Amino acid sequence: MASDTDSTDAWLRLRFECDPATADRLAEELSDCGALSVSLDDADDAPIHEPDPGATPLWSRTRVSGLFRSSEDLERLLADLAHRVAPADLPAHAVDVVEDCDWERAHRKAFAPTRFGDRLWVVPTWADLPAVDGRAICLRLDPGLAFGTGAHPTTAMCLAWLAGEDVNDMLVVDYGCGSGILAVAAAKLGAHRVWAVDHDPQALEATHSNAAANAVDTRVTVCAPPELPPLTADLLVSNILANTLSDMAERLSRLLAPGGRIALAGILSEQSARVVEAFSPWCALDTGARRDDWVLLVGTRSDHGV
Repeated sequence: MASDTDSTDAWLRLRFECDPATADRLAEELSDCGALSVSLDDADDAPIHEPDPGATPLWSRTRVSGLFRSSEDLERLLADLAHRVAPADLPAHAVDVVEDCDWERAHRKAFAPTRFGDRLWVVPTWADLPAVDGRAICLRLDPGLAFGTGAHPTTAMCLAWLAGEDVNDMLVVDYGCGSGILAVAAAKLGAHRVWAVDHDPQALEATHSNAAANAVDTRVTVCAPPELPPLTADLLVSNILANTLSDMAERLSRLLAPGGRIALAGILSEQSARVVEAFSPWCALDTGARRDDWVLLVGTRSDHGV
C-alpha cells in the first residue's frame, strides 16, 4: 500500500535547527542535493518588530527547511548530507509531509517584496509591485533552481551596496553568480554589460532565466569560469566563500581596471582579516557592512597593483 508521502499532492519537508553559520552551509547543501526550495526562518519564533527596509532579521537559532518530492529516498539524502558536512556532525532533523495547497501558501508568504538600499526592490512574480517613487528599480525574482533571493545577509549586503553604487554604463562581473540576483540587479541599475560566472550549470541556467524575466538578458552573459574572456571590469562582486575568495585573490583582482570597485561576501567576521591580506597586493579592502556574523568587504583596485 502506498504511504501518504507517495501522494502527488504532498511534499516531504526536511528541517534542521542550528546556528546561523551552520544554517548557511546546510542551505547550500540542501539546494545542491536537489531541494525544490530552501527556506530559513527563526527556530524560536521570536517576534520581529518592523526591521529596517532591506534588513535581514537576526536569529540565534535558525530553522533550515528543504522541500523535496514525496518520492525522495530520505535515507540516501541524509547520508549524502552527512557526507557533505563532514567532519562536522549533521544536526538533528525532523521530517513532515506538506500538502500541496499548504506549501503554496507558505512558500509565497516567505518571500515578500523587499527593499535594498533606498531604490532597489526584489519582488516575487506573484506579488504586486509596492508603491514606489520614480527612482525605484524593481527586480522580479522567484526562488527556484539556485539558492539566492536576497534573504541571506551576504546577498542582502551585496544588493544594498550595488544599489548605492553608480554602475551606469559600467562593465560588471558577478563571480559565483548563483541565482544571478546580483548580475541582474547590476543590469537593472544601468550596467551596460554584466558577466555572470559560475561553475554550476544549474546556476547558469537560473541566471539566464532570471535575466530574461527581467528583460536584461541582452546585457547579461552567463558562462563557466574557463569561458570568461580577458576583460577589464569597472566593478566586480563575488558572494562565495572566504577560503575560495582568498585563493582567487589575484585572478579576481586582475579582472578589475585600476580604480575599479570590488565587493566580496560570504565572509564570516573572523575570516575577514585573512581575505583582506590575500587581496592586499592588488586591492585595498575595508569592511563595508556587517550583519550577524557576516561582513561585506569593499574596496578599490590600486593603480600600482603587482
